[in-house]
Amino acid sequence: MSTETNPPKRVTTRTLQAMRDRGQAITMLTAYDFPTAKLLDEAGIDVLLVGDSLAMVVQGHDTTLPVTMDQMIYHAEMVGRASQRAMVVVDLPFPEGQIEITRSIEASARVLKETRCHAVKLEGGAEQAGRIEAIVTAGVPVMAHVGLRPQNIHVDGGYRLQRDTEKLVSDAKAAEEAGAFAVLIECVPASVATAITAAVKVPTIGIGAGRDVSGQVLVTHDIVGLTSGYTPKFTRQFADLGKGMRDAAKEYLEQVRSGGFPSDQESF
Repeated sequence: MSTETNPPKRVTTRTLQAMRDRGQAITMLTAYDFPTAKLLDEAGIDVLLVGDSLAMVVQGHDTTLPVTMDQMIYHAEMVGRASQRAMVVVDLPFPEGQIEITRSIEASARVLKETRCHAVKLEGGAEQAGRIEAIVTAGVPVMAHVGLRPQNIHVDGGYRLQRDTEKLVSDAKAAEEAGAFAVLIECVPASVATAITAAVKVPTIGIGAGRDVSGQVLVTHDIVGLTSGYTPKFTRQFADLGKGMRDAAKEYLEQVRSGGFPSDQESF
């Protein structure tokens, strides 16, 4: 009898819609490399986001703006190769989602062709409806992103709580009508996220948007204590791997300097 096991069933846009419809919470975390993506996938996370946040989390920049499309493809390819079950969504970095629509389509097509990933995320709502529709028509699923838009930081004058319920609901509905399979809502009062979720039929994924959404997303480095610097109010640290890494490095340093490493067991 064969001992081979069937691969896990892939999470798709239809899976997420079914989860939303039956009230099952969707889980989403960021991933930027193969080992992290593999661990999160094995843990059962539904969606992995290759976020342009890698500009800050991995590259050490102050904003998400410096990361390039080629760099996004480089990281997304690793994540896409690692994922066996989770759907993988890739951010369109600045300015791929702001300039001519044909370039956005080309960038989105690169994601599907070069990375094994499954969708793109695009910041913006009503003003991006035409772009969303064009990308979806070209065959690439789109997750919209409303509320706080990190790529818009210089226009907004910083990372600010977004409170305009009417505009944000309008943005989400326009994205849905344009063909977005889900809407990410960032940094809004819980009541605003509730209104958005009630206004659309597609899944809503919150980050700093309260409980009344279809699912949650956080930056993985934040939840495991691998951040250096500011941690947003809306995140929670579930483990302190940063302390573990520092302690391990200190122990290694001491063992090397004292002659305790390598021992006979670790030598040939």
